[in-house]
Amino acid sequence: MKVTANNGKTLDVQQKDGVIFINNKPIEADIMDEGDNSFHIIYQDKSYTVSASAIDREAKTCTLIINGKKAVLSVKDAHDELLEKMGMSAGAGKKLNEFKAPMPGMVLHLLVKEGDTVKKGDGMVILEAMKMENVLKSTGEGVVKKINVSEKDKVERGQLLITFQ
Repeated sequence: MKVTANNGKTLDVQQKDGVIFINNKPIEADIMDEGDNSFHIIYQDKSYTVSASAIDREAKTCTLIINGKKAVLSVKDAHDELLEKMGMSAGAGKKLNEFKAPMPGMVLHLLVKEGDTVKKGDGMVILEAMKMENVLKSTGEGVVKKINVSEKDKVERGQLLITFQ
């Protein structure tokens, strides 16, 4: 996953077999959980007190207090990066005109109906692709004018699924 700090620096963070890797380098640190989302960390002979003061799962951000200083982290997993490459990562408040399939697959469930108002982040379609169920979420705001597919329909990447008023 990609983690971007409020200073603009982005790191690739992975965990394999209990070892944390940052930019493909293993990180050796002593981490002690102190409860209440607080940790004591010793890294490279330095001591850090870290607490999570706010976690926003929808926005995928976490605000940490590290030795009394605030750091806001933004997290993107592989799914977020794939959607971004497909042009599906628009900002909040954007008015939707149409919603297209970001990948080929089969429509399992429609989560909206004609006339529904959707906001950014609302689930609209569950699409099965590569044997995985993917909740396709709205990238903006709008009112559903027409649903162009039915459940069990097979769709191709870029196919129009929903049009908006």
